Amino acid sequence: MGLIKERIIATFFSLLLIASVFAFPASAAVGSANLKVTIVETDPYPAKIGEYLTLNIQVENVGGAQADDVDIEIVPKYPFSLDSKENAIQNIGALNPGRTATKEFSLYVDKNAQKGTRSIDIRTRTSKSGPWSTQSFDIRVGTETFNSKGTVELAEIVTSPEVFMPGDEGTVTVTLKNTATSPTVTIGGEDFDTNARIQAAVLRPLSDGITVQYAPYYEMGLLGPGESIKLTFNVEVEEDAKEGVHNLELEIEGNSYDYNSRKNIPLKVDSSNIKVITSKPLELVDGKATVEFDVANTHPNELNSVSIRPEAEGVKFYPAEYFIGPMDPDELFTIKFDAIRDNSQDFDKGDSESMNMSVTASYNNGINRHENVVSNLKLATDLLPSETNSSVAIAGLIAVVFIPAAVLLYRRKKQ
Repeated sequence: MGLIKERIIATFFSLLLIASVFAFPASAAVGSANLKVTIVETDPYPAKIGEYLTLNIQVENVGGAQADDVDIEIVPKYPFSLDSKENAIQNIGALNPGRTATKEFSLYVDKNAQKGTRSIDIRTRTSKSGPWSTQSFDIRVGTETFNSKGTVELAEIVTSPEVFMPGDEGTVTVTLKNTATSPTVTIGGEDFDTNARIQAAVLRPLSDGITVQYAPYYEMGLLGPGESIKLTFNVEVEEDAKEGVHNLELEIEGNSYDYNSRKNIPLKVDSSNIKVITSKPLELVDGKATVEFDVANTHPNELNSVSIRPEAEGVKFYPAEYFIGPMDPDELFTIKFDAIRDNSQDFDKGDSESMNMSVTASYNNGINRHENVVSNLKLATDLLPSETNSSVAIAGLIAVVFIPAAVLLYRRKKQ
């Protein structure tokens, strides 16, 4: 009887274990790798008929476990093709959770392709033994052709700030204008409208250290004769960007291939800033002084919200911070602070005859806040606090007056 009971219990737990496996199959996927695919750049955009197209494809592991050996495969459909099937698969290797990798593929667009939107398939797998996962992406081919004869030209470029500093963020705003002056034009005896279309506009950096943060503009509509439109792109300059003029390229897709254009957009980077220069000796006399500085804007454009703040241990400055406001390029201000030694702090008579002083210049370049610090300035000081100096002076005066009188009195008594 006991043996039968044990077998029943064993059978019950076995069935319970099997049921748990089939009841929670998703538990096996907890913490597994999961790949997300994004086409981060299409060059050129749109794809040109009869030419090569470069795709930069990013793979991100959005799962909770490492992908051991990631492969990415591009499966082109007409009108796209690969030079060789060997180029269809690229290996990324191991990809940890939250990490990304980018691979570049080159496709040829058939010369007989029609304009429009076409699709390709991109497949990924987390390991050689794992299954393929497929995602489809649309790629635009060719420019729509319009018979309009309006021409889009670059009328104005405005960068904010006007000159960037390394690490700055800002904007580049371009004004595009239809240069036509009349509603229609007659060519070869045929009348055409002079409207201009902006089918796409994209800004690309041509040098390292510059990033355009947002996607291109698409289908911006129609511009009549003399009309204009402003397009703004967000730009970031890296901390290690070189100084000088960086070139960006504005690619405009117009009425047709004949009206497409590329414009050079210069972006200036300059690290020159606010300079603070001492304009008179820095020294305390009887615990007080008036310190004076020349403040100059050496940057090529206006800087805003300029303020100067001096600091020295044991010294109070009035005002605590001097607010200048906007400063034009090469503008110079002379500012003064009253410096008073703080007698509430203890001073060691053995201290040196000078103390370290620093001056901080804060200012805005566009939306970017910057600070420069001039340090290791020497503020000369008398050794004792001002109250002690006054006591010494009074004692000296008493000595001068009373000692001769005491000597005279002594002499008279002796006589």
